[in-house]
Amino acid sequence: MPELPEVETVRNTLRPLIIGKTIQEVIILYPKIIENMDGATFAKSLIGEKVEEINRRGKFLIFRFTHFDLISHLRMEGKYQVVNEAATPITKHTHILFTFTDGSQLRYQDVRKFGRMVLVLKNQALQYKSLVKLGPEPTAENFLLADFAAQLKQSKKEIKPLLLEQKIVVGLGNIYVDETLWLSQIHPLRRANSLSDEEVVVLHDAIILVLQQAILAGGTTIRSYHNAVGEEGHFQQRLHVYGKTGLPCDRCGTPIVKIKVGGRGTHFCPQCQKE
Repeated sequence: MPELPEVETVRNTLRPLIIGKTIQEVIILYPKIIENMDGATFAKSLIGEKVEEINRRGKFLIFRFTHFDLISHLRMEGKYQVVNEAATPITKHTHILFTFTDGSQLRYQDVRKFGRMVLVLKNQALQYKSLVKLGPEPTAENFLLADFAAQLKQSKKEIKPLLLEQKIVVGLGNIYVDETLWLSQIHPLRRANSLSDEEVVVLHDAIILVLQQAILAGGTTIRSYHNAVGEEGHFQQRLHVYGKTGLPCDRCGTPIVKIKVGGRGTHFCPQCQKE
């Protein structure tokens, strides 16, 4: 599933390709992608709309148009492609096509068809139900240590499932939680309120560091992720525990272990990350 670094990379690669362009036509081949209205209304609303900006909130892309915000959640395998000519052959996994007045086209592709789009009035995206409950962005300016520490102290949940909820901080999916906890030397089954003040500081800083490093590397490609220009991410070359079952820990040499935590495959070092 594309996580925050992958979605941010898609945003960064899409911006120079479509900002300033005006939509001439919208073709919907799989209407269920549209979550809050019928396909005909969605398509008609966007005709004549200019792409003013592309933002991101957590794992959601927000396309800012003249009169509307389009919220896009890529879910498992959604991706965008920009082609220079609308006549370019359409693949079987292409479900929505946005044709611009210059003849180029933005295509939404999704092998599993799990992705969703929501069209709301301009500047209303952050009030949409899926976004309003999200925690702060993982930056020093937004992700405040004092608030993070207070929330951990109030929770008896295991730390990994808690971080995956997107309520304390956004952007951490399965890969990045495993990597962050390894860097912090915290066992994924530790109760949140059992962390010491020092561990909370280390974890807080590790969350910011890992996600920023992953963004700089263009995200992580494990199976099918590619950015908007078809490039793979490179952060998989820097993974310490995710997908490393049985291999020696980069820090101490102990074989990496994989268990299930909250139904998710979880990788950690039993020596460095003691329960």
